[in-house]
Amino acid sequence: QVQLVESGGGSVETGGSLRLSCVASGGTFKHPAMGWFRQAPGQERDFVAVLSWGGGGIYYGDSAQGRFTISRDSAKNTLYLQMNNLQPEDTAIYYCAAGPHVSGYTAHYEIWGQGTQVTVSS
Repeated sequence: QVQLVESGGGSVETGGSLRLSCVASGGTFKHPAMGWFRQAPGQERDFVAVLSWGGGGIYYGDSAQGRFTISRDSAKNTLYLQMNNLQPEDTAIYYCAAGPHVSGYTAHYEIWGQGTQVTVSS
């Protein structure tokens, strides 16, 4: 069974950068879409970015536009999220997810990682 493991979270000051990684392991990876979501304390899990694993569509949530970049390394079965100009409102647990098609809805994703904490201080 495929597992997703995120890493790269941490604490940064406003304006700083982080790169998150998500490694897929444990089986044949057949999910066409992989994305990033985030969840702040007391908030719903929100869409950040998604890409088509086979190439093609990349989509960003409003909060990520212009500051975050999603990418992949197919040879390493790894998904990345480069986050620049981080703001305190970006503080959240960031989750990697895999699903059957590109979507911004959490319900469309079948496999989730355990999450990695990102904290941005002012």
